[in-house]
Amino acid sequence: MEGIPTLEESSNFDLEDASKAIAKFVNDRDWEQFHTPRNLMLALVGEIGELAELMQWRTEQEFLEFWKSPEGGIRVREEFADIMIYLIRIAQVIGINPSEAISEKLERNESRFPISEARGRAYKSEH
Repeated sequence: MEGIPTLEESSNFDLEDASKAIAKFVNDRDWEQFHTPRNLMLALVGEIGELAELMQWRTEQEFLEFWKSPEGGIRVREEFADIMIYLIRIAQVIGINPSEAISEKLERNESRFPISEARGRAYKSEH
């Protein structure tokens, strides 16, 4: 596909670039047939579990140290990337534009969680 940054340019990927690259990757391998919403959701849950496993049984400080290590950084980034890839792929299959969905949700959250009631609070207000 034209317009997709090369791996050397991948740090400049935006959501649209990533979506195009993922679609091309899947199409080139004829994997659409396997990418049902159910299969993709189960794969996503598995990847979330793999990221959670990297955090499991570690304190916050231990995880931060692991994440900052060369091996840990690679593993955390890979699991994060797998999660994002599956989220984008699910959006493609069910017809959601991720950028629009995020924008709409943030707009809704602006009214649900006004700064005056939500700032510095980890719980939902009763408004």
